[in-house]
Amino acid sequence: MSRIGKMPIVIPPGVDVKLEDGNKLTVKGPKGTLERKLATEMEITVENGEITVKRPNDLKRMRSLHGLTRTLASNMVIGVNDGYQKTLEIVGTGWRAAKAGKTLTLTLGYSHPVVMEDPDGVESVVEGNNRIHVSGIDKEKVGQYAANIRAKRPPEPYKGKGVKYSTERIRRKAGKSGKK
Repeated sequence: MSRIGKMPIVIPPGVDVKLEDGNKLTVKGPKGTLERKLATEMEITVENGEITVKRPNDLKRMRSLHGLTRTLASNMVIGVNDGYQKTLEIVGTGWRAAKAGKTLTLTLGYSHPVVMEDPDGVESVVEGNNRIHVSGIDKEKVGQYAANIRAKRPPEPYKGKGVKYSTERIRRKAGKSGKK
């Protein structure tokens, strides 16, 4: 049995969960509404303030879908109740970020500034001029937008310059050694 899949998801107060035909799950909470069509093979039940996911048999595909379906539903419940946030740091002399409306402008040592638009349901906030907070209710969208920002200039191992997650540790390498 899947250790993750068999755990029930407790629905916090203020969150409304609705299950429709074809395993379409709609979750409404204080931060917004999320909707997702989950695997039709799984048996999802919403009762007594809990969501439970059961698999029909022990085929490899069903075992892998079991934990995934439970995790996706759990992420929806957490997202509409608490939300998700990722923090990025820009390391480099003269490198900075600026925000105007929904437009994020990054100066990352290229000949031109990198301009990015916040996607729907995701908001970015610039703190100082080298910290970016990406937040929203959909874990997948928040993570993808943060990864897109980081991909504009990933951190390099020699000087540690680049855009990195605040929790990320850069493995440093030694530079060239002098002549012998």
